[in-house]
Amino acid sequence: GQARAEEPWAAALDTAREVARALAGKREAIEIGTPEPSFEFDGDGHVTGVRYEEQTESHRLIEQLMILANEQVAGYLADRNSPTLYRVHERPEPEAIRFLVERLASLEVPTPPVSEQMTSQQAGELAGEVSQAVVAHVQRSGRGSAALTSLVLRSLKQAYYSPRNVGHAGLASPRYCHFTSPIRRYPDLVAHRALLGALGLDDAAPAADDLDEAATDCSAAERAALALERDADDVCLAFLLERVLAERGRETVWAGEVVGLIGAGAFIRFGDEGFEGFLPVRRLRGEWWTLNDEGTALVGERHGGRLRLGDPIAVEVTRVETARGRVDLVPEPGD
Repeated sequence: GQARAEEPWAAALDTAREVARALAGKREAIEIGTPEPSFEFDGDGHVTGVRYEEQTESHRLIEQLMILANEQVAGYLADRNSPTLYRVHERPEPEAIRFLVERLASLEVPTPPVSEQMTSQQAGELAGEVSQAVVAHVQRSGRGSAALTSLVLRSLKQAYYSPRNVGHAGLASPRYCHFTSPIRRYPDLVAHRALLGALGLDDAAPAADDLDEAATDCSAAERAALALERDADDVCLAFLLERVLAERGRETVWAGEVVGLIGAGAFIRFGDEGFEGFLPVRRLRGEWWTLNDEGTALVGERHGGRLRLGDPIAVEVTRVETARGRVDLVPEPGD
């Protein structure tokens, strides 16, 4: 909101706002925004709705201060060679970023120039510039957010936990750890114990010999949890779609957008609820479709039709497998 905070909080919040704004302006981080769904349920456990929380100034303020806290702890521990778990994100491969630029160019997204010889550091810097260009393009065009964000993410390496600090390329941070959420992440608890040990306040500091295994286990557990979360989201959305179709009718035509492509067809996001389904190429009559080299468009070999990432398309739902979170689509009749 626009209301001014009351004392004694007003001055402190004004200071925090200025600090967060300065940090955001200084940090050349990769810009990737992916709103997460929050589901609503009735008393019987049925999905009744979903909302996507947009990031407000409060979110951005907290995020910047949390990143700063994580960096300060990581730096303090690194300076003292105190064993801990770092959150590391290696710089991307130059070839991956070069291919990302080629893919975006095939979609007519303006991108920065790419040098023929590029180091991993330059690739990381370019990835940040490209991510900002993608955000600007999405804001101008009003579409492509999900598809283009996915392209950027897939060009980057995956972040993980390690007792060896190699920096966090995504945040443009030379020293970074997870510290601010010890009640929900074990690596944060490790960092807390390491800090207490480094300050001489406790003898519970983690043993260096145990951290390799802990890092591997935490990284694997994180990936498993993310996969489970995605599957659960798909299932919840499928149940919600069944509910909506029962109310609106099976013949409802949905305005959709292409968010992913494979040789066999297109993944389409549709509806304000953020439903997603698969449209097989065999349902796209009158053409023989092939995926282009960049993986950004299905191209018709007969008449030269194109279905690109970010393109709008009207679809109908033919089948919903709620237990699997799977939705099958067809083009709008006559499309």
